[in-house]
Amino acid sequence: MTTHIEVGLPARRYPITIGTGLLDTADWRDAIRGRHALIVSDSNVAPLYARRLVDALARASGDTLHCATLTLAAGEAHKNLDAAMQIFDALAQLGATRDACILALGGGVVGDIAGFAAACWMRGIDFVQFPTTLLAMVDSSVGGKTGVDHAAGKNLIGAFHQPRAVVADLDTLATLPERELRAGLAEVVKTACIGDAAFFAWLEANADALLARDATALAHAIATCCRFKAGVVERDERETGERALLNFGHTFGHAIETATGYDALLHGEAVAIGMLLAARLSTRLGMSADADAKRLQALLQRFDLPVAIPPGLDANGLLAHMRLDKKNRAGALRLILWRGMGRAEIAEGVDEAAVRTAMS
Repeated sequence: MTTHIEVGLPARRYPITIGTGLLDTADWRDAIRGRHALIVSDSNVAPLYARRLVDALARASGDTLHCATLTLAAGEAHKNLDAAMQIFDALAQLGATRDACILALGGGVVGDIAGFAAACWMRGIDFVQFPTTLLAMVDSSVGGKTGVDHAAGKNLIGAFHQPRAVVADLDTLATLPERELRAGLAEVVKTACIGDAAFFAWLEANADALLARDATALAHAIATCCRFKAGVVERDERETGERALLNFGHTFGHAIETATGYDALLHGEAVAIGMLLAARLSTRLGMSADADAKRLQALLQRFDLPVAIPPGLDANGLLAHMRLDKKNRAGALRLILWRGMGRAEIAEGVDEAAVRTAMS
């Protein structure tokens, strides 16, 4: 069964397609408008799926499309301007003009780098997201946030650049390492935390099925998250208001990732810790009941996700990274907290002493 979801923006609309066998069918071929296509993948994913994408393009396009493949080093530690420059070099070698298209085949790191390169090449070319991780399918592939990391912080260099289409082939989850699957479930939990208490209850009831990679359960979770995010992006494409809620747990999580050099934790693992810190801070500020934080912790632990700041990190160091977060205004911390399950909100000018205590 294939699910179709549409993201409707003021300038244009684009489809999200969720199903099986999508890499091979090339039903998405119309998203590529020009004569040049560059498949960008990484050293983990390219050996598994790049050839299938190349063959699908050849069957659908014949000699009308000039296609090349670039394989980047895998991992968040390589999400930087050097990787983007490799894409620019590959585009130049391909002779890519303004009607070229980048196909981002991989997880969130590949999607972010490839989308950023697409936003920059000739001031903006098309790209299509082919997410191969659960985290990318439910979150990073949708909404047009692209970018690379800087030593001072995560995603500090980037652009809003919407894809032409998102194609989530569930077959790729079969080769996803267990740790990556669990990290993706953190972003699924986030969706429930910020705006869908009923979905959180569904996750509690279906945790075992999700961990067992039950196709029906995974398809439902992915579609639910994509519909929710599509709605938020439609109402606030450039994150001037509501879209900031999607960062629940991320300010803490990004600080942890930066402090550990982007190689100790997966993004979803850092977000899991960050969500629980945000929930505990909400309790300390009198915004929510402690029972909600404990319920969140129980589900995260059921998914075998970390719930504590890694040893060796201190609150003051993490706060220094949090002050560089893009959501902050006028030098004051701006965090996403909650009033309980499914009721997230933007908290302005959060007291740093309370944040420090929550992290201690």
